[in-house]
Amino acid sequence: MATSPYTELPATGPYDVAIGTSLITMVEPHEGHDEVYNRWYEDDHFFSGAMAMPWMFAGRRFVATRDLQALRYPADSTVASPIDRGKYISLYWITEGRHEDHERWTVATNQRLRADNRIHMERDHVFTAFQRYRGVSYRDDEVPRDIHSLNYPFGGLVVEVIDAADGPGREELLSWLQDQYVPSVLADSDIALCLYFEPMPLPADKMEYAPDVAGADRRLTLLWFTEGDPRDVFEASFAPSGQAVADKGLGKVELVAPFIPTLPGTNRYVDQLR
Repeated sequence: MATSPYTELPATGPYDVAIGTSLITMVEPHEGHDEVYNRWYEDDHFFSGAMAMPWMFAGRRFVATRDLQALRYPADSTVASPIDRGKYISLYWITEGRHEDHERWTVATNQRLRADNRIHMERDHVFTAFQRYRGVSYRDDEVPRDIHSLNYPFGGLVVEVIDAADGPGREELLSWLQDQYVPSVLADSDIALCLYFEPMPLPADKMEYAPDVAGADRRLTLLWFTEGDPRDVFEASFAPSGQAVADKGLGKVELVAPFIPTLPGTNRYVDQLR
């Protein structure tokens, strides 16, 4: 009996339960297509275009309703322009050491989905990239570990994108965030943890509708998970971030955007997007 590649491929290589990279994809459905887009993504693409693939071990979708969009800043964001673009965001964790294996599979799968007319084209990618994991800060020892962050029922997510200044660079910015700033925000707050990522260029044979993230060599993405509603802590914990980073002289905040989880299998919040 011939050996199946499905027997051979997982028999070697890394397989620890650890985040190595992520896929972070922030998308704007075209107006008039919100419900159709939502159903396509949840009923088809979340699985066929992501979770069914090897080495992608967790995924979750989040949404920004009108009132959450209104909290976003800065108005001149280079990530979302206008600032309310990107009403949905999906996060996925990929096993450490398996990024290339996953990337080859996902490119081939998406090429097939496009040929089979299973890609919903009435949407724009606002901020989509594979991103390399750079660590985590926890509020305390009792909150769920990073590998559980997309499965635990957190109340919300705040996405923060920061571009490092030309002089100090990304490593100095990351060190300050991890050692000083983020722990000070987490302390005694309703925010459980913050994960750090740096964008990677998309593969050369990527789908043409997904543009590369600008400034990937100096950009950091922070994912803050709130235990309760992110609206309740936004003013105290996240509104000051842009000024704090600017005052330190290490970079510029290009986006701070709160989201809440979608309710899978439903169209909840679709009527609150615009």
